Amino acid sequence: MHSPISDIRIDKEGLWFYRGMEMSRRDIIRLFYRHLQQDASGGYLIEIGRQRYPVDVEDTAYAVWAAYRTESRNGIEESICLVLSDDSIESLDSSTLRIGKDNIPYCRVKNRRFDARFSRPSYYQLAEYVQYDPSRDAYFLGSVEIQELYRSERQESLLPRELDGPGM
Repeated sequence: MHSPISDIRIDKEGLWFYRGMEMSRRDIIRLFYRHLQQDASGGYLIEIGRQRYPVDVEDTAYAVWAAYRTESRNGIEESICLVLSDDSIESLDSSTLRIGKDNIPYCRVKNRRFDARFSRPSYYQLAEYVQYDPSRDAYFLGSVEIQELYRSERQESLLPRELDGPGM
């Protein structure tokens, strides 16, 4: 078990804690996110003016709390929007989507500056938009092939069981 480096901690779901108590003031959390930095060694800190305070991060500083599809006004272009743990909304850069340890999806956010971990609900929401093309035996998110979700003899599909298979 590792000892915390700070009184402030972000858990794997993107919830903030101070000395073990969950922080509920969203305005303070948003302020901390605006000033969150990552140092050269990968550690996190809040930097406001000349004040620097380390933050203990369980997995990633950002979590994806929701994922939904939007269409452009012409109805042709689609994108996946992500609701992040700092209450912001941004489009998924599907080229940064990856599957990590324990089959957890991650992507890059904030102009690719930070990793974000998908919560279980957002993972299931994202999975709704993954399509299977049996002619190519491949999975796609829009027009982007998702290698990590590809079914092969070496790797089991990472899609939720109820969404997996030819009926996709």
